[in-house]
Amino acid sequence: MLKWLWLTVLVIVLDQASKLLVDHAMGLFESIPIIPVFQLTYVRNTGAAFSLLAHAGGWQRWFFIVLSVVASIGISYWLKQLPKDRHWEAAAWALVLGGALGNLIDRIAYGYVIDFLDAYYQQWHFPAFNVADSAITLGVGMLLIDAVFLARHSRVG
Repeated sequence: MLKWLWLTVLVIVLDQASKLLVDHAMGLFESIPIIPVFQLTYVRNTGAAFSLLAHAGGWQRWFFIVLSVVASIGISYWLKQLPKDRHWEAAAWALVLGGALGNLIDRIAYGYVIDFLDAYYQQWHFPAFNVADSAITLGVGMLLIDAVFLARHSRVG
């Protein structure tokens, strides 16, 4: 199922291109309104999802790099082992892998992840995210759908 790596590469390219565009076109913390509940806001996240461990003193960069590398190796191995008829699951894992690698590139290159997609309602803001985070979320959602609704059950007896 490594044929699904094209999707991983697509996620990485879209993620890195969008981050480079934001980094070059916007100032840090600058916001550009798009619609009343969504804007582009350039932030740098040294932590994980929802800025978890963002202020941990620097060790978290290396922790998340190692975690991303190990997870990416595991996902790649899993993709390689998937039966050829598991297209939905393969696409889901390819999305997760692309997102993990997209954010890994940022952590290695900059020491932080560039986030810029900002959804909000009045004064409440969802933590800013990026294309890689979106791919991970979509992939995990697809895996949950697969597990709950599409799972192949072995017949006993």
